[in-house]
Amino acid sequence: MSRSFSRSEPSTVTANTIVSSQLSVQTSGVGFVDLTAEVAKFVRDARAKEGAVTLFIRHTSASLTIQENADPSVLDDLMLALGRLAPDDAGWSHDTEGADDMPAHVKTMLTSSSLHIPVLKGELALGTWQAIYLIEHRTRPHRREILLQFIGALA
Repeated sequence: MSRSFSRSEPSTVTANTIVSSQLSVQTSGVGFVDLTAEVAKFVRDARAKEGAVTLFIRHTSASLTIQENADPSVLDDLMLALGRLAPDDAGWSHDTEGADDMPAHVKTMLTSSSLHIPVLKGELALGTWQAIYLIEHRTRPHRREILLQFIGALA
């Protein structure tokens, strides 16, 4: 099997800056919340040029992911899949905070509590159909805290 590779020339910047911010998000219950515009605004406000932005959610029953942003049925199907992997009625022993709490912990474990996204020429280096999402795994609305941090060179 023949393989073909192509790579751009390496670029170098001196990463001498760290910019941090906390993003608070009010969810409306189970589902995806698109954070892409807020993260892009943070990158602009930080005057980021080259580096990386990291997101970290400070919760164990909500998570972060990068997923398709073109067809909303993708997000519906992902919620269906997570529900099948960790159903509310699976007989969990941890139910102190409600029947949806333990499945929320499992769904968070299956997804991610942090993301790392390159910043190139002052823009998030996401693919055409990619968006950054918070996934709320609990039935009730919650206020979620996400720490944003840019590390790199400024414009």
